[in-house]
Amino acid sequence: MLHVPSVPVPVGAVRGTAARLLLLLTAIAVLTIGLTPAPAQAAAGITLSSASGVAGTTVTVTGAGFPKRTKGTVVAGSNRVAVTTTSTGAFQASIIPTGSGTVTVTATVGSSVASASFTVVAPAPVPAAPKAIRFGIGTNGGPAAGLELDEVSTLAGEAPSIVLSYKDFNQPVPIAELDAVRARGAETLLTWEPWTWGGGTEQPAFSLDRIAAGDFDAYLREWGTALGQWGQPVYLRFAHEMNGNWYPWAEGVNGNDTGDYIAAYRHVHDVVQSTGATNISWIWNPNVPYWGSTPLAQLYPGEGYVDSVALDGYNWGTSQSWSTWQEPQALFGEGIAQLRQLAPGKPIVIAETASSELGGSKAQWITTLFSYVSAQPDVVALVWFHIDKEADWRINSTTASAEAFAAGLAARR
Repeated sequence: MLHVPSVPVPVGAVRGTAARLLLLLTAIAVLTIGLTPAPAQAAAGITLSSASGVAGTTVTVTGAGFPKRTKGTVVAGSNRVAVTTTSTGAFQASIIPTGSGTVTVTATVGSSVASASFTVVAPAPVPAAPKAIRFGIGTNGGPAAGLELDEVSTLAGEAPSIVLSYKDFNQPVPIAELDAVRARGAETLLTWEPWTWGGGTEQPAFSLDRIAAGDFDAYLREWGTALGQWGQPVYLRFAHEMNGNWYPWAEGVNGNDTGDYIAAYRHVHDVVQSTGATNISWIWNPNVPYWGSTPLAQLYPGEGYVDSVALDGYNWGTSQSWSTWQEPQALFGEGIAQLRQLAPGKPIVIAETASSELGGSKAQWITTLFSYVSAQPDVVALVWFHIDKEADWRINSTTASAEAFAAGLAARR
């Protein structure tokens, strides 16, 4: 066996090596710690309590991620406020952005800057106070003609709140039409005519004495019941323009005698009301008085039978061989005076009116009409007859007339 002699190692050498090893490990540890990245600071940012508002709106600005315990500013348009961040680099401040459209809100703290946008919007329009005189319309297609009513709204610059309707004594209550008008936010002025359309003035089946005697009571109750069940407000004008001679319910035609109209009107009213309908407003509606017309006092049924009184009046101009131009006061003045005497305190409705273009300026007539009715404190509604019939009664028979109508309507009481 080969024998290898042992060589002794000095103690000092061992200690030196250990020391060097310890120094090496220490250096590695320090180097390792130095290479570990420090946690990154969150990027500065701001949020707004609201992204938009009208001028003068106060906005709360909340900031985070800014230098700690540092003073800065928040700017929004021409307004500026001072801020100081907390120990976490946050702040909160209130400011009113100035300017119009998009305003940049900027927070600056030390070298950190953050922004957000605020939109200054126009305030919501304040609804105009309701006019004292309601605007109504009659069109060729009536309440079911939605496009015609839309056209009127465009021409007038305002949607009518009353829509004129006509039914004779052979028709049921027009519930679908009443619903259509109500869906537009309006109410119906329902004209109820005791005759057969197109039958002329001599229709003995519809004489006033037969109505008063009860020949139509079943039909009257049908109407009262249906209207009552429908339940919404409706204006009912029975047998209008009774002081003329062109309808079979006028006294002096169709076998009708003096006093027959009042008797028939009261009977119709009482039978309809007996059904329990409480949503009907009764409108008594003569034509404007003229030479030879039946005196209104001979036809007025009495205060208890009427909720409002009304007049129909047209400026025929020179459209007919018998007609002349009439200004609004000349057309309506005497009739309104008589209504006030017969029915003091009752609201007055201009239930049908319009003007021809022939014989004068229709545009000026319209302007004068709105001025005249606005000066009558008891006139509560005006219904325009927007139909090209005996004359071109339409609002837009000319551009000038349409413009005058929109302006007059907007300026009315």
